[in-house]
Amino acid sequence: MDRFLIKISNYIDSHCPIDKQSLHLVALSGGADSVCLLLALRQLGYRVEAAHCNFHLRGDESDRDEEFCRSLCQECGIKLHLVHFDTREFASLRHVSIEMAARDLRYDWFRRLAHDIGAADICVGHHLEDSAETVILNLVRGTGIHGLAGISPFANGVARPMLGCSRKEIEEYLNCIGQSYVIDSSNLEDEAQRNKVRLSVLPIFRSINPSASENISRTADYVRQACMVFDSAIEQSVARVFSDDRIDVSLLKKEIAPEYVLFSILSKYSFSSAQVDEIFSRIDSQDTLEWKSKTHQLLLSRGMLIIEEVDDESFHEMIIPEPGCYVCSEGCIFEVSIEDCGEDFTPSRLPDEVTLDADKMSFPLLLRRVKEGDRFVPYGMRGTRLLSDFLTDNHKNLFEKRRQLIVADGEGRIAWVVGMRTDNRFAVDDATKRVARIKFRA
Repeated sequence: MDRFLIKISNYIDSHCPIDKQSLHLVALSGGADSVCLLLALRQLGYRVEAAHCNFHLRGDESDRDEEFCRSLCQECGIKLHLVHFDTREFASLRHVSIEMAARDLRYDWFRRLAHDIGAADICVGHHLEDSAETVILNLVRGTGIHGLAGISPFANGVARPMLGCSRKEIEEYLNCIGQSYVIDSSNLEDEAQRNKVRLSVLPIFRSINPSASENISRTADYVRQACMVFDSAIEQSVARVFSDDRIDVSLLKKEIAPEYVLFSILSKYSFSSAQVDEIFSRIDSQDTLEWKSKTHQLLLSRGMLIIEEVDDESFHEMIIPEPGCYVCSEGCIFEVSIEDCGEDFTPSRLPDEVTLDADKMSFPLLLRRVKEGDRFVPYGMRGTRLLSDFLTDNHKNLFEKRRQLIVADGEGRIAWVVGMRTDNRFAVDDATKRVARIKFRA
């Protein structure tokens, strides 16, 4: 027994930073792992409270587990927090599996409860075989090197002090102190993926090598340490190629693992690995290409990959019937005033304000986004020009072109490419008597 507690204590010191001055919330199911964790931490001098979830998935067995946890905590003088969930209804509403629903419900409640009672962390009873099972499952799923790192001893406020202990050691400890526990019958059914690994796959591995679980878990520790080095190198690569939501393709291609660097960036914007594969395969294309994830859009243009949030809302055009101050539905302010053009008149040089000949333009004005085929006469020129060509010459990418606003007069003529250039047909000259001053503030 002492050796077992010392093993947990040493693991906490080296892998799982929880201290004895803080309060710790222990997830208590009533099974051997969680019961062992609760009693071991208390015996090691940690301040603990327990939390039990009744998911109502196994009928009388679920109620039995709850009653066991009540009795155990009452006997040990440990405060117990209880919650009941309609797990099947939650899973149906969220369109997720029962297993995923139970996990989401459990951890969401644990985190809220830990915050409410001032607990430093949530302690769960994962052990060595759990880590080995996770490695095997992730290997089958193809989750990459981070999946082969198994279960982390401490991450996101969740501590796993018994991750270095085997299931056998846990049961021996409980037998030694005469402590009973409950058995979840669903863990004995070879249906869920994890149960298949536990009941069918790991026994085959242990028939090859009795220390298979320990060796897999140890390898996961090595991979976890290698991931730290790898992640540091990837972060440096990302910093070299990615800034201001832009990826420089020429710099990306110089990195040792360019496709993985690209995945590291784009996965944070909800792009899938399959999308990243396609994007990387087209990265040398001279065409302008687009991709979309659930939350973002990506543009390949002029050797740059440009990331922006998906703009699902179209700009609502605004009619300006007469001079005045107007607020667009998007929140921008558009102000038009008419003033006499006296001797002291000075044309505006500000990018968000223009002065035009009021008698050359007609109301109502229209504030809208660029449309295909739009033409105007850039200030200082005589002939018309496609607005799309003008924007291209000014290094605007496709996303920026789509967002570009223009002001058109009552005859549909573009008077102002907002923030960029006025139309020469409305320029103030020596004959101008009245000036239209137009201001735009986003």
